[in-house]
Order: sequence, then C-alpha cells, then structure tokens
Amino acid sequence: MRIPEVKDRLNLSSGELGISLLSLTVGLIVAMPLVGWLLARTGSRNVARATAFMFVVMPVLPVLAVDQVTLMAGLALYGAVAGVLDVAINVQGSEVEARMRRPVMSSFHGLYSAGGILGSAIGGGLAALGLSPRLHLFLVALVLGLLGGVMAGRLLPESPRTEERPPMFARPTRLLAMLGIIAFCAVLNEGAVSDWSAVYLRDAIGTGAGMAAAGFTVFSVTMTIGRLVGDRLAAHLGAPLLMRLGGLTAALGLGVALAVPSLAASLFGFACVGAGMSFVFPLVVSAASRTGQMAPGPAIAAVSTAGYVGLMAGPSSIGLTAELSSLRAALGIVVLLSLLVALLASRTASARG
Repeated sequence: MRIPEVKDRLNLSSGELGISLLSLTVGLIVAMPLVGWLLARTGSRNVARATAFMFVVMPVLPVLAVDQVTLMAGLALYGAVAGVLDVAINVQGSEVEARMRRPVMSSFHGLYSAGGILGSAIGGGLAALGLSPRLHLFLVALVLGLLGGVMAGRLLPESPRTEERPPMFARPTRLLAMLGIIAFCAVLNEGAVSDWSAVYLRDAIGTGAGMAAAGFTVFSVTMTIGRLVGDRLAAHLGAPLLMRLGGLTAALGLGVALAVPSLAASLFGFACVGAGMSFVFPLVVSAASRTGQMAPGPAIAAVSTAGYVGLMAGPSSIGLTAELSSLRAALGIVVLLSLLVALLASRTASARG
C-alpha cells in the first residue's frame, strides 16, 4: 500500500501510523463474526463475488485519504472486506476439496503466499521506478478488476446448508474451539516471526540491516514451499500426523536457534518455523469445513476469527515480553505454541474426511 509515502503525505508520526494500521485489523475482527451468518444465508459464491469486486477498490483508499481519520476509515473498510472475502474463498476451497475428494486447501494458501511475495516485488519495483502511489494502486485495481471479472464466473455454485433462518451468532462446538486454538497458535507464530525476525537478527545476533531481512526471506520461502507441497503430504500422512510433525519441526528448529545464537542457526530456525507452520492453518480450515457440526461457512469463519486474533496479538505479545526480559526469551513463546500445535493436532482427526 506504499505505506511510507502515505505516512509522509499525511505528515503522520510513527505512533499515529501505528494506530492507523491497527484499524485495519479492527475492521477485520469486527466483520468476522458476521461472515458465518451471511454465508449460511446466501452461499459462498454470492459473497465471494460481491466482496471480490469491492476488494478491487480497497487498495486505492489509503492513497486517497486526506487525514488520519479518513486513513483509518479506509483501512478499517479494507480489513472488513478482506476478512469477508478470505472466509468466502476458503469456503469455496472446501467445496473444491469435497468435489475432488483429496486435499487441495494448502495449495490454495500456497498461491496466496506466492502472490504476496510477487506483489511485494512488483510494488518495490514500481516504487523504485518513481511511479506515484495513486497511479500504482489504480493500476493494481484495474488488473485485479479484470482478473476478478474472469474468475468470478468460475466460482462453484453452493446452496446454503443450514436452516432457513440461521442464528446471527452460534456457539462454537468443542471441536471447533480446539481447531480455533490451533489456528490462533499457528497464525500468532507466523505474525511473530514476520514482524520480529529482522529485529532479532539485528539486535540479538548483530547483523547488518541488509542481512537482517534474510530471516523473513527464508521464513517466507519455506512457508510458500511447504504450502505448495502440503496437500500431497496430507494425502500420504494424514492431517493429524502432518500437523504434529509441523509443530515439532517449528519448535525444535527455533529452539535450537535460540539456544545457539548465530546467524546460521537463526536462519535455520526461522526456516523451520515457516516450513512447520505452513500447512497448519490450511489444514485447520479444511478440518473445520468437515466437522458436520456446523455449516462450512460459519465453521471456517469461527476458526479464521481465532487465527486473526492471533495475528493481532502476536507482535504485541512478543514486544511486551521482550521489554520485560529479552527478545530471545520472547521468541520462546513461538516454541511453546508450536509444541501446543503438535499436542492438539490429534483433534483434527475428529473432522470427517
């Protein structure tokens, strides 16, 4: 979203920008509890189509802001629409899995990760060429609009699978609660490493600014690769065993890195977290859609909400713990939560395959 240029144009301090960016997550969290009800009434195809076309213009809103208030309003709307679209597309992914009768959810999330890497590279390149943020994001909106128009017609038809008047809020079952805890742990770990790996390498290991970015790079690469191969592994090993191995891989890899403070060990540890956590959230989403205790839409919305809460809580919890002790000790939270993922992995076996 060309955040530095937006910050400079609106003359925001770092603190004001931080508060503004938080509104994106707030908008997402506020919208999530309503998504399941909406999906149960109208079906994922209709919701995905509507929000996909709304999402096309969302990246433009921040560069049209005239002050901090309008920036926060635009980011909150951006987060809300992104959250609704995210759940609707995941429900579509569960429909594809059901029709193909084999795991494919992890591959979809792998393409999401690959798209993030590609988008960052293109955005950086256009910024380096001096393209203005407004022109850049209007071009993005145009391209996304064309792609969305083509893809929207290919979404799977889906009939609502709940009662005629589903409740606005439904109490999660015990199984969904366990899946939500796993989602919370996995996404918190992702956010923690994404936001703090560079700081750890610079401050605790003593690397330069350029090498500090390598932690996030290896994490992103192994996460993308893990998601792209996750479906094949899940088909051979089963979701519970694969998730257990993923949690242990992340915990042991990062544990070794924190115990042996060196650049090589740290990069190895961050790579292990990326690989180990890569397929956990997709597997949880897939399992939630198959519980049979709730329609796929509300079930996926429930575990996604837990995941996004983890994403919001992760960076701040790491920062607070680091302030009270050290960043090395704070990243131990990721180790503990990875072990918890491994411990709770058997819960996914209760979902009907």
